[in-house]
Amino acid sequence: MSFGQRLKEIREGFERPFWVANFTEIFERVAYYGTTAVLAIYLSEQLRFSSELTGWLVGTFGLVVWFLPILGGTLADRFGFRRALMFAYLIMAIGYFLLGSLTAPWMQSLRVALTDKWLVLAILMIPALGPGVVKPCVAGTTARASTEKVRSIGYSIYYTLVNVGGAVGPIMAFLVRKQLGWGIENVFRVASLSVFLMFWTTLFFYREPVRSGEQKVESILIAIKNMFVVLRNFRFVAFLIIFSGFFVVFWQQYISVPLFIRKHIDPNASTDLLLSVDATIVICFQIAVTFLTRKLPAFTAMNLGTLITGLAWIIPAIHSSMLTFVITLIFVALGEITQVSRYYEYVSRLAPSGQQGLYMGYAFLPIGIGYFVAGPLGGYLVHQSESGRPENVWWVIAAVGVLTVLLLWIYDRVVKPSVQEPMQ
Repeated sequence: MSFGQRLKEIREGFERPFWVANFTEIFERVAYYGTTAVLAIYLSEQLRFSSELTGWLVGTFGLVVWFLPILGGTLADRFGFRRALMFAYLIMAIGYFLLGSLTAPWMQSLRVALTDKWLVLAILMIPALGPGVVKPCVAGTTARASTEKVRSIGYSIYYTLVNVGGAVGPIMAFLVRKQLGWGIENVFRVASLSVFLMFWTTLFFYREPVRSGEQKVESILIAIKNMFVVLRNFRFVAFLIIFSGFFVVFWQQYISVPLFIRKHIDPNASTDLLLSVDATIVICFQIAVTFLTRKLPAFTAMNLGTLITGLAWIIPAIHSSMLTFVITLIFVALGEITQVSRYYEYVSRLAPSGQQGLYMGYAFLPIGIGYFVAGPLGGYLVHQSESGRPENVWWVIAAVGVLTVLLLWIYDRVVKPSVQEPMQ
């Protein structure tokens, strides 16, 4: 097939909802990663929370964000992608605006009545509801609004645009906070405006994609019952818990790194700009790394990626500077690229025959568990670093990564999952 024919196939293979949904996803990711890049600093420096409380709040927020996709897909299918997307963007717009208004005079009575801790936790839960609905909506739109011939390209476009948003988000936070001098709270307000515009974009331009012959959607009750079906599979749950260690290590770039740099290296450092490194490396090297590791078994590639990400934190343990953190985050991203696609392949092998779809929905769970543990752990380690030997923060994080690799290796030797012998 010639290049012109392939280009024509791509141009005609995607319906309008595909482009609209993926366009809105860019702005949703810009808002999410922009606010995530400054959230720990905002709670620690603007609201004067301790490092431990900051870590706990950020970790709880991450747990909710990454746990909800398990049910978000069912909700989206039941109520329709268009209505689900509009709800998600509206609720995120409200949540981000309220986060950016925590220090406003009109919030003072609520802060007194609920105390800052519980008010912030309550408000954090509002924007946390959005991404868990947006993700399955955009992924589902990609499946429904593309032909079979270009569907794999559609998912590549989707993944690339997610990382574009991940790279631009922290840059947006830096521009708003430092270059424009609007203050950190306005990062959340710009994020609010970003997703609010996507609410109107969805309302006016998105049309529900439909495929003939689709099966009736499960009820929410059945989806909840399916959760217990999966959770009864001890070996699968054990794997998810062990692999959460990767994300305990990975999420430190958004939790420990900003707090550590501002406390020990430069109190005025642009940590938000630094956090664009990961997504930028993913965009630039995803194809090359996938090609180089294509012949590795899924488990080997997955564990190699986990090891690279874990050992990367030895670099700031030896010497902490802005440059060494840039290098560290480059290797963290390379580890992420190495394992990410093979991780989903490995999860599919752990699923019993005929239940791959159900089990794949739980592939997001380690991300949420890892975030939930990473928050309190990172906050505690940064707090302890103020008493001396700050490099111990990164030795501990690196140790968690190496321990995860060891536990995964033991798990693989004991369980030895295979397609031919599915678990019962």
